[in-house]
Amino acid sequence: MPTYVATGRDTAGRPRKERVSAATPSEARNLIKERGVFIQEMKEDRGFNIDLNDIKTSLTSVTVKDKAIFSRQFAALVNAGVALVRGLGVLAEECPNPKLKKSLQAINSDVQQGTSLSDSMRKHPQCFDGLYVSMVQAGEVGGVLDEVLNRLAKLLEDLNRLQNQIRSAMAYPVTVGILATVIFIAMTMFLIPIFADIFSELGTELPAFTKMMLGISNFLRKPINWIIMIGVIAITVFAYRRYYSTRVGRETIDRLALKMPLFGDLIQKTATARFCRTFGSLSRSGVPILTALEIVRDTAGNQVISDAVDGARQEIQTGGMISLALQRYKVFPIMAIQMISIGEETGELDQMLMKVADFYEDEVEQAVKALTSIMEPIMIIVLGGMVGSILVSMYLPMFKVMDAIG
Repeated sequence: MPTYVATGRDTAGRPRKERVSAATPSEARNLIKERGVFIQEMKEDRGFNIDLNDIKTSLTSVTVKDKAIFSRQFAALVNAGVALVRGLGVLAEECPNPKLKKSLQAINSDVQQGTSLSDSMRKHPQCFDGLYVSMVQAGEVGGVLDEVLNRLAKLLEDLNRLQNQIRSAMAYPVTVGILATVIFIAMTMFLIPIFADIFSELGTELPAFTKMMLGISNFLRKPINWIIMIGVIAITVFAYRRYYSTRVGRETIDRLALKMPLFGDLIQKTATARFCRTFGSLSRSGVPILTALEIVRDTAGNQVISDAVDGARQEIQTGGMISLALQRYKVFPIMAIQMISIGEETGELDQMLMKVADFYEDEVEQAVKALTSIMEPIMIIVLGGMVGSILVSMYLPMFKVMDAIG
């Protein structure tokens, strides 16, 4: 927690200097005033002090689940008639996430000084993104903050469910892949050389495949080669990130991701569900369509999809239709575009977007199950192939020894 140093005068007019620890400057001022000091100057003490709590807070991330729980609890308090300041204070005190807790304390302090809730949240983008702030602002203007918070909670819960489904699909292949790699390296480094020494003592010429595996073993047993491999991996990751940070690189990689076998269809359906759910929630909460499309564009997570959404936004500005712009970019499924078009024609776009989101969230769930069922035999074959190559390299010389004896 930051430390603030204030200079001023007490009630008798004598100079005073006070040092306090507080989450925000406004909280520090209140604490110093309670000590009977009239502040003339206050600044943060930036001495070289290592605070483990600050380090822990900076390393903590605010997850979608954290925001969903906060939104649901805050909506219940607002609906019950609890004042914003008191509600924020209660939730900040009970919040288990240190980063979110610190932000809620600062937001509570700003609200006490007359700042609106949305403007206070806008100062903490690491906890509350543009989507969250815009919906809260719309709820404040329309006087339906509790309803908007419930919609936010539902939206975040759905997004969290989607993320969990994708993680569950990736957990099995990643785990099996790591185990297969560890087993392959361990057997190559420690098992093959033992058998190679035995065969060399017997005077048997090693087969070509065994020699190849022995060469891999010798390569892995040298520490300098590990340093080289780690360096190559680090340079590759750095180059990838630099390339992906450019617009051309981001478009190229994201477009390839949409065309990947097995995963491309899952990415497209996930993006469609997220777009429809987010856009529908913003529209239903009273956020203007152009602002809503701008927020959805920035939270799409895929540059190709962001370009399509931005094209739809420009189409709206010139009097066009969202569905026609999305159809031109050929990013979203045809059925989703047709349902969006029907929603535009009937004037029930937000309801149709929610139905599309429900449909494609179910599609994502089915795609995850299908992907998992496909990946299981593939990973078993890969694992068997890696271990089998070790065994074959050891057994081939045995066959030569048996032939020689015969």
